[in-house]
Amino acid sequence: MDKKLTLSLNEKIIETAKHYAKSNNISLSKLIESYLGTLTKKERTENEITPLVKSLSGVISIDKDLDVTDEYTQYLIEKYK
Repeated sequence: MDKKLTLSLNEKIIETAKHYAKSNNISLSKLIESYLGTLTKKERTENEITPLVKSLSGVISIDKDLDVTDEYTQYLIEKYK
């Protein structure tokens, strides 16, 4: 069931959002509903693996004892010598 909601937003943001919604063939209400739905989706976690990343898994192999921080530090040392 849909319910009406009143928001107070910056006028420029509203106009930009309306233009974006119109250019993407969607109502402003549906755009905001979609955004809030994505933002508050409970199943999503910070460490969720995207389908693209899943499809790439196994392409390269990395040693389990690899210290990423140390490797990046060494990379930066070499880069800025």
